[in-house]
Amino acid sequence: QVQVTESGGGVVQAGESLRLSCAGSGFTAKRYCMAWFRQAPGKEREGVASIGGDGTTRAANSVQGRFTISKDNAKNTLYLQMNSLKPEDTAMYYCAARATSGPYCYTYVADFDYWGQGTQVTVSS
Repeated sequence: QVQVTESGGGVVQAGESLRLSCAGSGFTAKRYCMAWFRQAPGKEREGVASIGGDGTTRAANSVQGRFTISKDNAKNTLYLQMNSLKPEDTAMYYCAARATSGPYCYTYVADFDYWGQGTQVTVSS
């Protein structure tokens, strides 16, 4: 059974950093497209960053240069390093995964089959 579990959220001040982790089980991370999404109250879930089975990464314009997605295949764990956090980054952050046989790996909500419960990130000004 495929499962993903997020951790690492918290309350920080603007300008500080956090690293989110997503531990995967029941699948091999190197054969999966994995991604981070976030959802703020009253807003739709939006894609933050993705990493394909081949290691290709993509990030939303709003976080480029500040957030970095990475994956440790040996540990089956996905990470999101978040630097220079802003109040508008406040949201519930979700990890998601889906099997892939190629480089296609974009942050479209409907593409993903497996989701974690989320970890809250709150950035105060």
